[in-house]
Amino acid sequence: MPAIVGAVQVLSVGSGAVFNIGDVYKIAPFTFAKTFAGAGSFNTGDNISVQNQVSSTNTYDADGVDQPIFTNI
Repeated sequence: MPAIVGAVQVLSVGSGAVFNIGDVYKIAPFTFAKTFAGAGSFNTGDNISVQNQVSSTNTYDADGVDQPIFTNI
């Protein structure tokens, strides 16, 4: 069913992003990322106090492919 959409302002779209308005059959972005972070890395907010005496991040990855994206066509 078609949608009626008002005014839309897009300031930026990332290189791996998808922007869609209205009907769509298939959306398949082609991007991937792997993030390694130690203790207290993604804390957000006001007055955060993180005390890590000893911290290490295990970045060993035995498998070759985590999630293949070549089938997203």
